[in-house]
Amino acid sequence: MRQLLTKRDIQLTRSLGQNFLHDGNQLRRIVDTAELKPADKVLEIGPGLGPLTELLLQKAGAVLAVEMDARLVEVLRERFSDPHFELLHADALELLKREPRDWSEWKLVANLPYSVASPILVELAAGVRAPKMIVATLQLEVAQRLMATTDAEDYGILTLLVQLDFEPRGWFKIPPACFFPAPDVDSACVCLVRRATPLLPEPAREIFRRVVKKAFSQRRKMMLKLLKQDWPKEKLEAAFAALNISPMERAEKLSLEQFVALTEKLL
Repeated sequence: MRQLLTKRDIQLTRSLGQNFLHDGNQLRRIVDTAELKPADKVLEIGPGLGPLTELLLQKAGAVLAVEMDARLVEVLRERFSDPHFELLHADALELLKREPRDWSEWKLVANLPYSVASPILVELAAGVRAPKMIVATLQLEVAQRLMATTDAEDYGILTLLVQLDFEPRGWFKIPPACFFPAPDVDSACVCLVRRATPLLPEPAREIFRRVVKKAFSQRRKMMLKLLKQDWPKEKLEAAFAALNISPMERAEKLSLEQFVALTEKLL
């Protein structure tokens, strides 16, 4: 990998989160976690120099890769001429926002750029068009938030926005030495599977997002007080009483299911 970058005179850009996973054991572990079959279609965001791409093409029926760096796009086009491989030169986050697409028959398998991993997941993992599985390498801190449970230190907005549609299946750490250059942070690969039955109908989803974001806007404050900024006091108090939620409760104490139930009361 170092030789290829030197030959091409490619200087990696830290702001783009360009820390490339090169360890073969970890790459194979990621692919195995995705349980790929010949009929599967895979979305890969941030393929870099293509070590994961190569393994994905061996297992899946189609791979769509999105790469932002034009220099790496050139390398990828030279490396892969497989008819089952499609490469887009684009900012993945902007692409997802600009061109809503049905990903429900796809799997996301990617070493996501750490600088934009959270917004990409929130954008991609929402609603009936979300991929059926997400296997993504992330900064350890983000992985812990995705997998968090109620009242955990990492439990918060990202946890709830993603777990509304996805059930955490498992995760494993990846040491810094497995990347080039080695990142300053620890990393982990997470596996999330789309829920078979949505917890909320589409019209209620925006209310859920508003409730969660407002409730966690000041973690140490009582969420009822925070929600009163956006909803009538009487309606909120009635909803809390019906759901046996204490008016003194903080957001971190409420489960995903309680947030869903509260959303339904506020429709």
